[in-house]
Amino acid sequence: MYIIISGGGKIGSYLATVLLKSGNEVSIIETNREKADQLSVALEGRYLVINGDGCDSFYQEEAGIRRADVFVATTGQDDANLVACEIAQRVFNVPRCIARVNNPKNLRIFKEVGIECVSSTTLIATLIEEETLLGSVSVVSSLTHGDINLVEIPVNHIRRPNEEGGIEVADVPMPEGSVIVAVSSGSEMTVVSPDTVIFAGDTLIVAAEIDVLDEVRSALRGL
Repeated sequence: MYIIISGGGKIGSYLATVLLKSGNEVSIIETNREKADQLSVALEGRYLVINGDGCDSFYQEEAGIRRADVFVATTGQDDANLVACEIAQRVFNVPRCIARVNNPKNLRIFKEVGIECVSSTTLIATLIEEETLLGSVSVVSSLTHGDINLVEIPVNHIRRPNEEGGIEVADVPMPEGSVIVAVSSGSEMTVVSPDTVIFAGDTLIVAAEIDVLDEVRSALRGL
């Protein structure tokens, strides 16, 4: 498939990486020049990075919108995501347009104009499903049929903080059958890496088998 992503932030870049690894062709439209330059070096596969505004039909055409199978808007601004998808859908007739919605109150607006929309948490779940397609199909099946839950767990305190005042994800003793996939700090959500630091007040997005959820909560309460 050929996918165009508007927004090269953490979610957009992660989604691009996953899609490229599974053999898709991807274009990213990113307004920030420095971030666009970083993406053009970091990504691997068949991709194009354009420094421009995803809400502008000119840059959408530069990205090859007329042959796109999917258009995804992942910026942190709901109004920008709505406009970008509206242009892709109504002007260029892209078969499928998906928008990240940061404020749940705006979900109704997106649905009324016929744009698929996902909250940040739901988007992370989708990314997990996409990534597992690269490895174990059984994990995707489990997610789909409810054997694995995606849960939000708040971090109330850190008992043994590091020099930064938190704890690295790699040092969190997670039970087998569970993994921390994202950290939400205020209005920002970050897909984790081993050196991501968790602080008191953060909310963790955890994917876990149903029968280990109690163990997961106990482990995180003991941080």
